[in-house]
Amino acid sequence: MKQIMEKFKALSEREQRLVLAAAAVLAVLLFYFLVWSPLNQSIARNQAAIASQQELLTWVQKNANRVQQLKGSASKSNKFNGSLTQAVNQSASRVNISIARMQPQGEELQVWVDEAPFNQVVAWLQGLEQMGIVIMDADFAETANTGQIRIRRLQLSKG
Repeated sequence: MKQIMEKFKALSEREQRLVLAAAAVLAVLLFYFLVWSPLNQSIARNQAAIASQQELLTWVQKNANRVQQLKGSASKSNKFNGSLTQAVNQSASRVNISIARMQPQGEELQVWVDEAPFNQVVAWLQGLEQMGIVIMDADFAETANTGQIRIRRLQLSKG
């Protein structure tokens, strides 16, 4: 550091001002590229994420009422008497839902779906309940695609 100061003092007054001006410009550029710009980019990304999450929340709130209606409309007196696997396959294909896996367990059936539109899943579940199939348990998860959900586990029974 001492050597740098000696070289600086050896410069003429005009050269010293030029070096100080260059150092100031360099300091401003370093501040901009190392601090200011990354902070602004981070803020923009976070604002976009918040907007996306708010949009998802609004969508879920609008469709939550529909889910509650379907849950309440389960017909308790209607008992299903056919092949549970066949009925689930046929009803899923009618609403264009691709079942990833099924696992029968006595009078019950567990179903997994990798990705399906929320509205079609709701219509499918409503159709199953109207047929007399009881939804014992359900575990849903969101996917990267807006309006799509994943059924992690859907447990159905004949009632």
